[in-house]
Amino acid sequence: MLKQSPLAPENAPKLAPVNGVSIATMNSGIRYKGRDDVMLMVFDKGTVMAGVVTKSKTRSAPVEHCVSALKGGGHARALIVNAGNANAFTGRAGDLVVKETVKAATAAIGCRQKDVYVSSTGVIGEPIRPGAIPSCVTKLVKKLKPTGWDKAAAAIMTTDTFVKVATATTTIGGKSVIINGIVKGSGMIAPDMATMLGYIATDAAIPQSILQSLLSRAVDKSFNCITVDSDTSTSDTVLLAATGKAGNILPKSANDPVLRDFKNALLEICHDLAQQVVRDGEGATKFITVQVTGATSSGAAKTIGLAIANSPLVKTAIAGEDANWGRIVMAVGKSGARAERDRLRIWIGGVEITAKGMVVKGYDEAPVAKHMQGREIDIKVDIGLGRGSSTVWTCDLTHGYIEINADYRS
Repeated sequence: MLKQSPLAPENAPKLAPVNGVSIATMNSGIRYKGRDDVMLMVFDKGTVMAGVVTKSKTRSAPVEHCVSALKGGGHARALIVNAGNANAFTGRAGDLVVKETVKAATAAIGCRQKDVYVSSTGVIGEPIRPGAIPSCVTKLVKKLKPTGWDKAAAAIMTTDTFVKVATATTTIGGKSVIINGIVKGSGMIAPDMATMLGYIATDAAIPQSILQSLLSRAVDKSFNCITVDSDTSTSDTVLLAATGKAGNILPKSANDPVLRDFKNALLEICHDLAQQVVRDGEGATKFITVQVTGATSSGAAKTIGLAIANSPLVKTAIAGEDANWGRIVMAVGKSGARAERDRLRIWIGGVEITAKGMVVKGYDEAPVAKHMQGREIDIKVDIGLGRGSSTVWTCDLTHGYIEINADYRS
């Protein structure tokens, strides 16, 4: 078992039940021994689902099924997730596993096939033993409870070193609603929509089309702003279920003022979960915040921020606690977004380092070097060309990353 990340939160919150959601976990025998590796969530009738999935051109069979289910109306009765095998690049055998899993769920729960969602995470290209997951479904249905969010978060882990959960209570039109979320992810993290696997549920009553809009916006400002290693997974999926049990008034649009507090809470949950993924980056020892301002647009700012955050030279310098700000200059220049040398300003740990195309007069590296020795690293870059801004989160690149991934299939 991997040693817990030094960046792990000190205390994980306790997640209360979400009205209309039941959970069960067990061991499937697919890959892991001595731990649960398959999770089932069952939703009450009337639940709607929103989702975002990877833009990878080699996405997995479970992802393809989720896309189809979302297009089929976005209703939800069940979610089945396994860890240890991604069921990706497994051809017709992979499609059959998904089909049989969905079939088993519809029989056990009594629902339509398009109301069942499936996710898998783990090794790519290895077929799952036929019947391994479908045979678990009936057993899982008998174990369903309204509690167990922490067990669900643990069951979907692969190289993760700690469970990742978040919760918030907010209101819609004066009615109290709860939002719970779990996520897994540690490596192969450069989301092009979301992170590896993330599941959020709320008892709020929100029409599916509006729920989809809210999730897409939140994902773009959170999961799409993190990176560990610049690699986008074949399995990336984030789903948001709304059971409608809170009994709040129905919002009329995604911009309805009644949703203000809910949108803030949802974004807070997504930010929290996304940053936990970075804090559990494979081999990570430092959490890095890259803030870019003054770009020609917010999109350009994000492009520059990701160029810095994905640079192996920047990440290894930070791992070695070397205040080598020249690597940040390099990353800005290679990003492809518009930048001008003599307008570029850089700060590390709040200390200004460059201005007017060169190092600032009297620059003292001592406080920057001290900042680099900490766990939390702050980089700010101002492009000086406009009002576009973005914040990206990443981690350092250490020998630990190589060790974990060199042995991943062992």
